[in-house]
Amino acid sequence: MDRGHTENGDLTGFTGRGGLGGPPGPVGPADPAASADLADLADLDRRITGCRACPRLVEWREEVARTRRAAFADQTYWGRPVPGFGPPDASLLIIGLAPAAHGANRTGRMFTGDRSGDVLYAALHEVGLASQGTAVSVDDGLSLHGVRITSPVRCAPPANKPTPEERDTCRPWLVRELELLRPSLRAVVVLGAFGWQAALPAFARAGWEVPRPRPAFAHGTRVTLTSPARLDLFGCFHVSQRNTFTGRLTPAMLREVLRTAASAAGLTTRPYDG
Repeated sequence: MDRGHTENGDLTGFTGRGGLGGPPGPVGPADPAASADLADLADLDRRITGCRACPRLVEWREEVARTRRAAFADQTYWGRPVPGFGPPDASLLIIGLAPAAHGANRTGRMFTGDRSGDVLYAALHEVGLASQGTAVSVDDGLSLHGVRITSPVRCAPPANKPTPEERDTCRPWLVRELELLRPSLRAVVVLGAFGWQAALPAFARAGWEVPRPRPAFAHGTRVTLTSPARLDLFGCFHVSQRNTFTGRLTPAMLREVLRTAASAAGLTTRPYDG
């Protein structure tokens, strides 16, 4: 996560106000089986935006949406949980961490409106997986080619740090997303150690066999799950400002991971420049 950027559970249980001035919605799924009535990703995405399962996150995301950053004082913040972004038949999934307070929590779309997103979408565009290299708002015309972007925590957390309990409470949303993507999903890029630690249990609960002991996170690592269908997982340093400003993650490193993962997913990428 960069500074100011990071990038649940019974769906049929309690309901509440869905975000800042939003419609009623579920508190969140306590178990993935409770979300079996969600027939498609569009339905899942709608239900996610009404989740109020984590009081600390609800309070923070709505406080940020009320007070706003001075640069965005004239904008209406989303102020709700952020659903995934990308086509429902994606063969490549990118898993981040959590929405940025003034990024996705403002715009309502993953990695949109912040510097981490600038890095990610520029790389996706350069390798041919996004229609453009910038993401500023939900109506900017951006589309993804065979790629979906999601996160294990759907609400912007205070100090950019969700707690393990919040991660676990939010996990059933990711589990159901993986279940719905399973027919087309072939590869996954996980950004950062937190996302990696959150994603592996979700893959296990969605039906894949995860090696034991669970593989450790490292940039460039590749782990293949073979059941119920082959799925290649790739580790990549998070596109946070701390990583990109210091050179720990360079654009070339990010593009290399995306190209390798896209190839595993059966997607065509643009040739290397130069």
